[in-house]
Amino acid sequence: MPIVTVFYGIVIRMFYQEHGPPHFHAEYQGQSGTFDFRGRPLAGEVRSRTARRLIAEWALAHRLELEANWTRIEAGRTLNTIEPLE
Repeated sequence: MPIVTVFYGIVIRMFYQEHGPPHFHAEYQGQSGTFDFRGRPLAGEVRSRTARRLIAEWALAHRLELEANWTRIEAGRTLNTIEPLE
């Protein structure tokens, strides 16, 4: 379960052998959710509104890098880390 980045206690992961649509996983204080590359929740639950806002802000700022990592996943290549939200 490769970690792509960590910021403000939020861990962002992308998994190999995933299925579409393209997405990433976010974990915060024992909660986890799946988000699209615009930061919209797809499944799971991150209850903190602040954490959801930060996840969406990060995803929008790094959408191209997320898409590039998804391509790397499909090709079975290692993932690149992505800068955290500052």
